[in-house]
Amino acid sequence: MTTPYVIGIGNAVMDVISPVEEERLAALGVQKGIMQLIERERSEYLMAAQADGRARSRLVPGGSVANTLAGIGMLGLRTAFIGRVADDPLGLSYAEQTEAAGTVFVNPPVAGEQLPTSRSIILVTPDGERSMNTYLGISAELGPDDVNPSVFQGAGWLFLEGYLFDKPKGKEAFLKAAKSCHDAGGQAGIALSDPFCVDRHRADFRRLVAGPMDYVIGNVHEWQSLYQVEDLEEALRLASADCGTVICTRSGEDAILIREGERVTAPVHRIVPVDATGAGDQFAAGLIYGLALGLPLAVAGRMGCIAAAEVIGHVGPRPERDLRADFRAEGLV
Repeated sequence: MTTPYVIGIGNAVMDVISPVEEERLAALGVQKGIMQLIERERSEYLMAAQADGRARSRLVPGGSVANTLAGIGMLGLRTAFIGRVADDPLGLSYAEQTEAAGTVFVNPPVAGEQLPTSRSIILVTPDGERSMNTYLGISAELGPDDVNPSVFQGAGWLFLEGYLFDKPKGKEAFLKAAKSCHDAGGQAGIALSDPFCVDRHRADFRRLVAGPMDYVIGNVHEWQSLYQVEDLEEALRLASADCGTVICTRSGEDAILIREGERVTAPVHRIVPVDATGAGDQFAAGLIYGLALGLPLAVAGRMGCIAAAEVIGHVGPRPERDLRADFRAEGLV
C-alpha cells in the first residue's frame, strides 16, 4: 500500500518564543495570556525588545495547519505545506525547519516582497502563561497563484485553515486547491478555526461546507455560529445535510463524528492541561491520520483525542512522543 499523502494550506507563522518577567511584560504593554493581532510596526518593536532581552528567542515554525501537518508527519504519513513566506531570515528559517521536519515546503520564499514573513511573538512568564502577539504579514496574502494543481497528484487528502478565509484571494486559493485535490481523486476538508471568522464569512463558509468540502472539523461554538442556532443538535443536523463527514469537538467532552448517516462518539480522557496551545491542531492530525488509513470513524476520532491529550500535556503545539505507541496501547492499530 502506498503511504497516504496529505497536503495542507494555511498561515505560515514563525513563533518567536522568549521567556520574560512579569514586570518586563507590563513595561512592553503586552496584555497577559491572550492572542492579539498587531501591526507591522508593533511587531518590529517587540522583536527588537526580545533581541535586547537576556534570554535568546526560540524560532519555531507555527500556524494551525502547519502544526497539524507536523503531527501527521510524525505519525508516518507524507505531508506537504502550501504557505507563503518572504525571502527574509524568518522565512528562510521557516522553510528550512519545515523541510527538516519531513514536510515538503511547496513554494519557495518570495523575493522582493513588500511584506515580511508572518510572526507570532510569544512572551512566556515564569508561571507558564503565553502572551501571543501575531502579525499576519505575507502569509495572509496567499492566493490562487500559490496553488499548483500538479502538486496534488497522488495526494489523497487536503486540509485547509479557516483563518485564511479572511481575504478574497484566500477563498479563491481554497476553491482551486479543492478542485485540484478532487481532480486527483482526493478528499478535501477544512477546520472552521474560529467562531468570529465564521461570523464574518458565514455565507461563504456555508457554500464551502455544502460544496467542495468532504469533511469539516469545528467546535460547538463554530457549528452554532455557522448555522445561527443555539441548539448543537440542530446545528449538526443541518451540517450533516450539507457535508459528508462532520466532526464536532466539545472541549473536554467526547467528540461527535457523523458520516453518511453513521454517528459515533470518541471518548475524551480529561487531563489537566499544561498548555492548551495546539489541542485542536493535533486533534485534526490524529483524526486525519485515521481517516487517511481508512480506519473506522470511531477509531479516527479516538486517535484525534489521544493526540490532543498528548499536546496539552507539555508546552508547545506539536507532539513530543511517538503517538503510535499510544494508539497500539489502546488497540487502535
